[in-house]
Amino acid sequence: MNVRELPLSERPRERLRYQGAEALSTIELLAILLSTGTKKAPVLDLAAQLLSHFGSLKKLMHASVEELMEIEGIGPAKAIQLKAALALTQKVFQENPPSSPPIDTAAAYELLRYELSPLKQEALYVILKDVRGRLISVERVSIGTLSEVLVHPREVFFPAVRHKASSLILAHNHPSGDPTPSKADLEMTRHLIRSSRVMGIYLDDHLIIGSSSYVSLKSEGCFSEAL
Repeated sequence: MNVRELPLSERPRERLRYQGAEALSTIELLAILLSTGTKKAPVLDLAAQLLSHFGSLKKLMHASVEELMEIEGIGPAKAIQLKAALALTQKVFQENPPSSPPIDTAAAYELLRYELSPLKQEALYVILKDVRGRLISVERVSIGTLSEVLVHPREVFFPAVRHKASSLILAHNHPSGDPTPSKADLEMTRHLIRSSRVMGIYLDDHLIIGSSSYVSLKSEGCFSEAL
């Protein structure tokens, strides 16, 4: 049914205004973001198609603008609006995690796996931590080509200095899906370990994230080799 055919009190916008967002379904919330549908698909149907196409809200959150535009009725403007709204949700989670225990390697992987694993080119992120190992911020440092990240130590440690971080964890993806470290990965990590000693900001680990798993270079012995 077209939203305009619904009684005023049952339309998603009115329900959100008077009942709160928690009263609405995921499809109704998406329909509000989409604003309008098409001649073939009213906005509620378009929202349902969108959610069905990606299979879950989590996968939808990590879809690119181009992937969103694959849905008939989702043009550039709607795709960008959706991406912006969903990206804000992700940033809220990163800045205000549900709890604040120390961030270890496993927690770092969970924090970034859905951000990095779908990417078609390599990107390097830093997870910044305070003196107790708790999360301060997550920052993207560099985005590279299909097979390499171009990065300089100043780019890695500048966010840590800006946020007064005590330590950090690096993470980057392999678009191939295979997290096996390359020779360049190992060399870059050793170089950054040496730089971290000069900066006085501890490099706790470097994760390489694949399609469904990851490799910890600290666990692989790369950090002890750099001593």
